[in-house]
Amino acid sequence: MKAIRRLTVRPVLPDPLRPLSDLARNLRWSWHPETRDLFQSVDPECWTASGRDPVRLLGTVPPARLAELAEDRRFRRRLTAVADDLDHYMTGDRWYQAQPGRLPAAVAYFSPEFGITAALPQYSGGLGILAGDHLKAASDLGVPLIGVGLLYRHGYFRQSLSRDGWQQEHYPVLDPHELPLAPLKEADGTPAHVALALPGGRELRARIWLAQVGRVPLLLLDSDVEENDPGERGVTDRLYGGGSEHRLLQEMLLGIGGVRAVRTYCRLTGHAAPEVFHTNEGHAGFLGLERIAELCDRGMEFGPALEAVRAGTVFTTHTPVPAGIDRFDRELVARHFGPDTELPRIDVERVLRLGMETYPGGEPNLFNMAVMGLRLAQRANGVSLLHGGVSRGMFAGLWPGFDAEEVPITSVTNGVHAPTWVAPEVFRLGARQIGVQRAEDALTVGGSDRWDSVADIPDQDIWELRRTLRAQLVEEVRERLRASWRQRGAGTAELGWIDDALDPDVLTIGFARRVPSYKRLTLMLRDRERLTELLLHPERPIQIVVAGKAHPADDGGKRLVQELVRFADDPRVRHRIVFLPDYGMAMAQKLYPGCDIWLNNPLRPLEACGTSGMKAALNGCLNLSVLDGWWDEWYQPDFGWAIPTADGAGTDPDRRDAIEANALYDLLEQRITPRFYERGASGLPDRWLEMVRRTLSLLGPKVLAGRMVREYVERLYAPAAEAHRAMDPDSARGLAEWKARVRAAWPGVSVDHVETSAATASAELGTTLALRVRVRLGDLAPEDVEVQAVSGRVDSEDRITDAAKVPLKPVGGPDLEGRWAYEGPLALDRTGPFGYTVRVLPAHRLLASGVETGLVAVPSGDLVEAAGLLMR
Repeated sequence: MKAIRRLTVRPVLPDPLRPLSDLARNLRWSWHPETRDLFQSVDPECWTASGRDPVRLLGTVPPARLAELAEDRRFRRRLTAVADDLDHYMTGDRWYQAQPGRLPAAVAYFSPEFGITAALPQYSGGLGILAGDHLKAASDLGVPLIGVGLLYRHGYFRQSLSRDGWQQEHYPVLDPHELPLAPLKEADGTPAHVALALPGGRELRARIWLAQVGRVPLLLLDSDVEENDPGERGVTDRLYGGGSEHRLLQEMLLGIGGVRAVRTYCRLTGHAAPEVFHTNEGHAGFLGLERIAELCDRGMEFGPALEAVRAGTVFTTHTPVPAGIDRFDRELVARHFGPDTELPRIDVERVLRLGMETYPGGEPNLFNMAVMGLRLAQRANGVSLLHGGVSRGMFAGLWPGFDAEEVPITSVTNGVHAPTWVAPEVFRLGARQIGVQRAEDALTVGGSDRWDSVADIPDQDIWELRRTLRAQLVEEVRERLRASWRQRGAGTAELGWIDDALDPDVLTIGFARRVPSYKRLTLMLRDRERLTELLLHPERPIQIVVAGKAHPADDGGKRLVQELVRFADDPRVRHRIVFLPDYGMAMAQKLYPGCDIWLNNPLRPLEACGTSGMKAALNGCLNLSVLDGWWDEWYQPDFGWAIPTADGAGTDPDRRDAIEANALYDLLEQRITPRFYERGASGLPDRWLEMVRRTLSLLGPKVLAGRMVREYVERLYAPAAEAHRAMDPDSARGLAEWKARVRAAWPGVSVDHVETSAATASAELGTTLALRVRVRLGDLAPEDVEVQAVSGRVDSEDRITDAAKVPLKPVGGPDLEGRWAYEGPLALDRTGPFGYTVRVLPAHRLLASGVETGLVAVPSGDLVEAAGLLMR
């Protein structure tokens, strides 16, 4: 019989075991081995059956076992030690508290998904895992972060396969009471809520759930509450589901509701109010509008409020293609803002102007969430050095008149949270070398450029570790493969071959990620006979473990999955290549350490960062990847192999795939498999082990989330907090009025005359020329602008590359025609074709850069022709 209602019955822990509840409710257990070991010892069978989830474990342990543990002095001592360790972790000073200067009192970090642990399935892929690693690293460093997201009652889908290999989606219902969450409550004990106004007088209410991620509170908004109508209850039903209006409501709840949730949390707990708001992708961009509305409610005009909000906002973009950005019809957004809906005090046209693509190449009727994110944030970044450059080119239309390299989008390369992704066996090997505390510090805080102690670990120990991890992966794969085939309808008699699937002594390649077309899941199948020869080579075989989910609406991605599955089903090769459905964190934590090679072959430059290879590298796995994302930045032959790219404009996609697949096969045949199987005098693969050692010692410190979060603090959060503090109401009003005045006057700004002391079109290296410029400023004064000389080498079309910028100084007052003279030196510090120009930019002490306003005046075409080039 089916129950008509479901309840969660919580266990009553004996008093001596009460600390178990606190340990289970703090997700630090997901990256703290001692806490997990403690829970495993409560009941090993229940621990495995619960999916290694402490909350579920405590709900299934028999009361008799709990009573037994309450009397077990040895267990109680372990419990006290682990609980004391958590208390010290939560309250003691860490890296952040030891930094000089006045850092932000708090930072609010918004993301549409968070991958903390498989026990809280609120993630789909890299964006969510990155957000989870950001929170964990912030906790380890003591950064006072508040995370904000949505609680999806179905999470992301669970994946299985049909008999013919077609992806099947399942959406299990998640009960928040069975998750490591607690409801945020008002002082009177009632659940805390936020509410948004909807068209037609309706209301969207959401409860606030709290997940404690070490020291970091994560607030998750849940619209499945009784006060909502059925349509509103479903707003947070699933991650990245539904049509345009559904997505818009999710993003309004995340951004606007998220700010209200932060305010509620700070009011109820006394947590410091955030000075900086960080939006991880454009999904949370509406948070800026809510903060503007807050300031307008305190009497500030929209313009000054916008400046005040921008000063304290950081925006991170993760997509390298416009198609990856959420865009909404203008009319849909307009319907949800204005007098009778949300933010009624803000003119809807002002809201729309923040997100409309009103620039060359844009679609003026579309509201672009990333464009709004950039317009509402004074500081923005991409997630790798290459992606920063791609982003500057993609959004250059917002700063017309500037070269793409000057677009104010920097980059902070992603990192991964080592305590989450490093196998316990790898950590123990490092701790044996340098001690537990130093090993923990190296993986969390980082800071060193090299892990030199890796050089002292004997080759034999590294090789035995790699073999152990590979063997563990083989067992994991066989178990998951058997479960998958049973789901596909196979009987036990058909599955005997699985006992011999994979081999713990064969070179193992991993490929696991989402399955959009640009990641090219099936590039390895381009020449199936050649791949088969590699898999079945009599002396140097390879084996491949593949996993990944296609978006439920992406039939093209599903066809790629099916193509791979059908190849892997072939009895000739199925013991050497497997596809594992339902890729998630639990699988990944076995997959990364157990592989020898991590394969990544996206279409360059469409991988913004691609952190899976980082997780593999921290476990001594070598990367085999296209030079994209982080690999483009840090690749060295010591760390792995680069797949050559055929990304010339004249290469059609099919030919490009053929060239790059051929390069992949060549690398495997000629360089990778010989090195793995070649044995030195010691009987070990010496050259392979040297690459493993260099990967750990030189690449390891770079790929840490601790390094990433420290960069965010030093390069983005601290300057944003300083700008936020400087933007008091009078300063904000002054800046807004100044910007309005400058924009109105800018058509009257021009460069009228440029001359130098050069007598010829060539000069010697080291020469310094005198540069004199006359500019018209119209209604502006010299203190409103900066006049710059821009110089450097020039290409064949006279474009300046690698430009140096030097401010020129005003000389005297305006002449009779109202022109101002500026002078300065021009150093000829580079040989070869050399050129210069001058330009006028707005200048104000509260701007992050002169490019910020998007205004620039440069010499006219006639003037450029007259000035010519200095050196040829």
